[in-house]
Amino acid sequence: MPTDTLPVLRVVARFQDGRLLKGTTRDFSHNKAEFHILADGDLRAHPVKVRLVDLKAVFFVKSLEGDKNHNEAPLPDARGQGRRIQVTFKDGEVLDGFTIGYQAGRPGFFLVPADPQGNNLRVYVVSTSVARVVFSIGSGRTPAGAPSGASS
Repeated sequence: MPTDTLPVLRVVARFQDGRLLKGTTRDFSHNKAEFHILADGDLRAHPVKVRLVDLKAVFFVKSLEGDKNHNEAPLPDARGQGRRIQVTFKDGEVLDGFTIGYQAGRPGFFLVPADPQGNNLRVYVVSTSVARVVFSIGSGRTPAGAPSGASS
């Protein structure tokens, strides 16, 4: 399928080395090793090839500018599709949301943030950038891979 018929997605690519690239993409797929970003969404720009193995995560966003005044607060009563999950990255950043696709050992998974007022619509998390994954069960939390009933 030609990429010019695919929807334009606003993304922020966060690299494991701390770099950041904002722009648009039409060819992202978690099943492919790489995709392309048009920096700052400029359709005349030369596409930048991005390799998934180099990334921490791909944030699919409402706006490339974001909202610097928005502070994501913990939302313990948030509801969403899938399992409630908290991801701690190796750099210390923590994301809280929901997933239907997490499986230990896979290259990555999608997370829908718990805060619907934030700029992130969904996030593709690259597993090699993750330090810890914890699932919420009722009022407790269970580390991913822990037996049922275990908590941390």
